[in-house]
Amino acid sequence: MRERAGWAGRSAMAHLPFVCVLAVAVWIRVVAVKGYPGPLWFGDSPGYLKSAIELKPGETRPSGYPLLLWLIKPFHSFTVMVSVQHAIGVLTGVLVYVLVWRAARAAWPLGRGEPAGRWAWRAWVPGAIAAPLTVPVLLPAHQVALEHMLMSDSLFAFLLLAAVTAALWRRRLTWWLGGLAGLFAACAALTRSAGLPLIAVILVGMLLRRAGRRACAVAVVAFVLPIMGYMSWFKAEYGEYGLAKANGIWLYGRTADFADCRIIKPSPELAIMCPKNSDKRMSPAFAALWTRDSAFRKIPGWITSPEANRLGSEFSKEAIKAQPRAYVRVVVRDTFRSFEWERKAYPTPWTWLQYEFPEGEGWSDEQALLAVRYDPGGGEPRVVHPWADRAIAYQDRFVMPGTILGVLLLGGLVGALPHVRDRGRWRVLGPVRHWGTGALLPWGTSLALLVIPAATADFDYRYVQPAVPFACVALALAILPSSRRSPALAAPTEEPDTTEAPEETGEQAEEKEEKEEKEEKEEKADAGKPGS
Repeated sequence: MRERAGWAGRSAMAHLPFVCVLAVAVWIRVVAVKGYPGPLWFGDSPGYLKSAIELKPGETRPSGYPLLLWLIKPFHSFTVMVSVQHAIGVLTGVLVYVLVWRAARAAWPLGRGEPAGRWAWRAWVPGAIAAPLTVPVLLPAHQVALEHMLMSDSLFAFLLLAAVTAALWRRRLTWWLGGLAGLFAACAALTRSAGLPLIAVILVGMLLRRAGRRACAVAVVAFVLPIMGYMSWFKAEYGEYGLAKANGIWLYGRTADFADCRIIKPSPELAIMCPKNSDKRMSPAFAALWTRDSAFRKIPGWITSPEANRLGSEFSKEAIKAQPRAYVRVVVRDTFRSFEWERKAYPTPWTWLQYEFPEGEGWSDEQALLAVRYDPGGGEPRVVHPWADRAIAYQDRFVMPGTILGVLLLGGLVGALPHVRDRGRWRVLGPVRHWGTGALLPWGTSLALLVIPAATADFDYRYVQPAVPFACVALALAILPSSRRSPALAAPTEEPDTTEAPEETGEQAEEKEEKEEKEEKEEKADAGKPGS
């Protein structure tokens, strides 16, 4: 009994590096909640809050996030709301740790019982690798501030990471894990429409990992059913199927960055959509949607009207068709904005500053009146000192430059190259196979989260943070070797085997696949011989 307690204690100590990171992450979030009991507001916040209060689908965005706000509404407290969002942010970091820890543990398993002698280091390696990769997810000040905002981004990142976690949980994916992956992906898509095409990335990752037809089919069904249910709710409210009324206006904003009507030569009906921007401090996309220069100001019903959506969609298609190179250029340019070392005043001189904790806070009358409907005691902003001072001091020191995200993505792409030599043999396609069955899914998800907004709307710094957890997981899965069992550690003892799942689905599965492929080649060779 004493030996078992000692073994359990040393196993728990192996998680000490992550416990230290987690302690700092929880501390700064407690400081943020005490310093700012209410949320930080953004331009989209009133629409989200109104949808939660009235419990109806939003006109311009899916309402997955308002549903969370509606569930929290009985507490009538913004403090509870921001606390829940911070808890979701912490859980995102925990998921990153669990995924990386499991991958490292599968690569260097302990076997049954306590490792001894030269194998003792294996107990500490998974935590030592996984804990640093949670730092970019849990500690940057902009991540903490984003969780404090009345915005959907932190919930979206958690749901999408949960979907990827389910798809990566086992090498041989079961049908119920496939169902969870599809369900979480659907919830993410209903939180932010940018998540809608990411089910394709998840399915590709599942197929490369040979998930099986049943797991993939269940994932598709679990994804489609919630989407169809939401679209039915949307139709009951607005009389048409959809996730939002304003699907085409965001792409119109994107094309405003390069659209030249002298090249496009639009029809007289579309000519009113030719963009102009009288304030060069603002990005063309922002000006095309929200300023007095917006063409939608001339359309009754503004951006939520069917006519605005139709004209915006048609003009966007004409612009991309007439200027495809210009479109690709702005998409590439705005994708690479994510990797700049310092943040710049984009898309407006004030927008990028809204993603930080302010020294003081002021709400408009419209925001205050709406806030009282959700939290009767929270209709006025509060900044509590000295807690707010500590939050500001923290954000002055702990900022993650975008270049770090670029390094993570680059490492996740090239980290598999050393696997060209595996188990003493040279394998030309070894890195491709290793990367495709592991790092591809989180790496592709991270890149897609940066490219999709750049291709369909505009660059914004709040779109960068949700991509970070996936880049961290991708880097770990790229550099870590495939799961394997060490004969020196395989001796059975009375202790439980804590790595049963990874061992069952690691090297044994790969050896079985190689054996089957070899037998298949031999059968084809025999069939081709004379007299066969």
